[in-house]
Amino acid sequence: MFVSLTLFTLFGKSARKRTTSMNHKLGIDVGGTFTDFVLLDESTGEIIVHKCLTTPGDPSDAAVDGIQELTKRVPGLPQKLAEVIHGTTLVINAIIERKGAPTALITTEGFRDVLELGREIRYAPYNIFAEFPEPLVPRRLRLEVEERIRADGSVLTAMNLERAREIVGTLPQTGVESVAVCLLNSFENPEHELALKKIIAQACPGVSISISYEVLPQIREYERTSTTVANAYVKPLTEKYLYRLSDRLTSLGFKGRLFIMLSSGGITSVQTAAEFPVRIIESGPTAAVIAGEYFSRLFELPDMFCFDMGGTTAKSCLIQDGVAGVVPTFEVGRVQRFMKGSGLTIQVPVVDLMEIGAGGGSIARMSQVGTLQVGPESAGADPGPICYGLGGEKPTVTDADLLLGYLDADYFLGGEMQLDAKAARNAIAEQIAEPLGVSTIQAVWGIHDLINETMAAAAKTHIAERGGNPKVVTLAAFGGAGPVHAFGLARKLGAPRVIVPPNAGVGSALGFFTAPRAFDLVRSHKVSLQEADYNEIESLFGEMEAEGERTLRTAGVTDEISFLRSVDARFVGQGSETNLLLPEGAFTTLKPEALRRQFDETYEKLYGRTYPETPVEFVNFRVRASLPVQPLQLPRLHGKQASLQEALKGERLAYSGLAHDFIPFTVYDRYKLFAGATIAGPAIIEERESTAIVGEDATVTVDEFGFLWIELKGNDKRVP
Repeated sequence: MFVSLTLFTLFGKSARKRTTSMNHKLGIDVGGTFTDFVLLDESTGEIIVHKCLTTPGDPSDAAVDGIQELTKRVPGLPQKLAEVIHGTTLVINAIIERKGAPTALITTEGFRDVLELGREIRYAPYNIFAEFPEPLVPRRLRLEVEERIRADGSVLTAMNLERAREIVGTLPQTGVESVAVCLLNSFENPEHELALKKIIAQACPGVSISISYEVLPQIREYERTSTTVANAYVKPLTEKYLYRLSDRLTSLGFKGRLFIMLSSGGITSVQTAAEFPVRIIESGPTAAVIAGEYFSRLFELPDMFCFDMGGTTAKSCLIQDGVAGVVPTFEVGRVQRFMKGSGLTIQVPVVDLMEIGAGGGSIARMSQVGTLQVGPESAGADPGPICYGLGGEKPTVTDADLLLGYLDADYFLGGEMQLDAKAARNAIAEQIAEPLGVSTIQAVWGIHDLINETMAAAAKTHIAERGGNPKVVTLAAFGGAGPVHAFGLARKLGAPRVIVPPNAGVGSALGFFTAPRAFDLVRSHKVSLQEADYNEIESLFGEMEAEGERTLRTAGVTDEISFLRSVDARFVGQGSETNLLLPEGAFTTLKPEALRRQFDETYEKLYGRTYPETPVEFVNFRVRASLPVQPLQLPRLHGKQASLQEALKGERLAYSGLAHDFIPFTVYDRYKLFAGATIAGPAIIEERESTAIVGEDATVTVDEFGFLWIELKGNDKRVP
């Protein structure tokens, strides 16, 4: 496997005189193949980027190795770090690879099979061989206790404590390391769950315990059980890793605060992440969206489409008015990776990402009906695309991009990796062109164009479902393959503009520095909008806000905490909810008529119509507790204005989708571009980890921060 190790300063800035005060922040993003580091010196604005191979056996090894490498550049770095912000794929990988702890589930008598029953919906109704993921807890470790809570929270059957102690007493012989407790309707009355927690703690010292009232006190039995079990399954592993990482940082001399990225877009303390690891399940991919939110606000771009294309998948998110959507449910470990309903349901707040099987490693082949198909299968990093020369035998998108002239075989990853164009060409000719009866170049362009078309179709749906318009969005490109495909994707969307941040391959990690310190809480309490006791609801909000404040204070923060309230409402009898953001002030000051009007307006915007005659009920009450977002000052390009000639690397023949032929593209070194530089397409702008492609119908302007602003002449320009 190819190993990349790079260390360099963004924008070519020279090092400045530093003090010994704690004026640095470090973002560490652990990916499946590489671990990325972004170091920010707040006193100078200097940003240094480092990249090293991930160590799957113990991800903290890569984190420590990276800090030690950065210390060679910044002497005494650990002592200068005020904050380390960490995003990791540890939790999601543990679930996908089934490497969590042996876990037991204790539930209400008669409900041990909820994990397998699920919603009783087949994700592929016409496929009699469709498989579902195996539950994280085998049936023999799903135990039942005698108790029953009614839907209103009253006790129907008191818990048989003697029998509960007998059941818990069998756990030590099973070898379980973690226990999940999920009793019926405990979100309304946690009395029995709290009693079981004490019994387990006494009978099984050292065993991790997750109760649904603390993990997810929310309606819907299957989702609540699945989420609590997932939390218990990864809790011992996550606790061990996070505390080991914290100790290792301390041993290096780090005296600042360690924060962990949440799937919902905030950051939280190690203690909270260790207690509720299910909340960091999408910790890594969220950073690009948070960076996109920051750029949207910084540049006053109300409609931004964040596009992050890596080796295996492309992830994207619509950002409106500087805010990305957050959805309450997520699936992990899908049997059919991109088929909704085929995975384990996790009901935690997650940034509303769209994921499709479109990456640089997406495999191209002829389908069963004789047409070209690209993805969703991927060659990944091992063996990777054919042109990597690491044993890959199936043509991929990266192979096509190389043959189209978009990538430089001698400058891939800054020249650290030589690409094999001949092998890629032979494979596409034999496996794609000949079977389809087309020329090699038609097959090559078909691969590139089809993956763009696939992404565009998915993006249009994603944008439309959220009330957006693809013809007014600004597309922000991230990832190693993102800038290569962003221009073609924007053209298909009809988007007027593309922006490419400096070092887009790791640019998403800037999101770590703009993410709020926040924690989300939810409580289910189903009640009619008209008949609800608004004083009771205000007390419920007060309890959640107090819990949110306690959670944030565990990180040692003293800043003022703000609270954002919302409620999930629905028509009586409906199966899904609509979230309503509540105005500031006590819930008791709100009028039922105003809330009903807000619900109808929101519902009509989402679905095109509403039903004024149908009664509405509240289901879930939500609070986000957060600290003020710390402003990030992006470093500016320095040095006197040069000429484009100094940044010119030469010309290269590359394929034009408009001309349907190879034409000369001017190639530029991005690190030598200056603020105010203007480039007319066709052009290729290269940096170490990504390459931006600009067609002949576009122009590029470099701003003071080093961003590339690509304006598409043929598309409707309605962005302010």
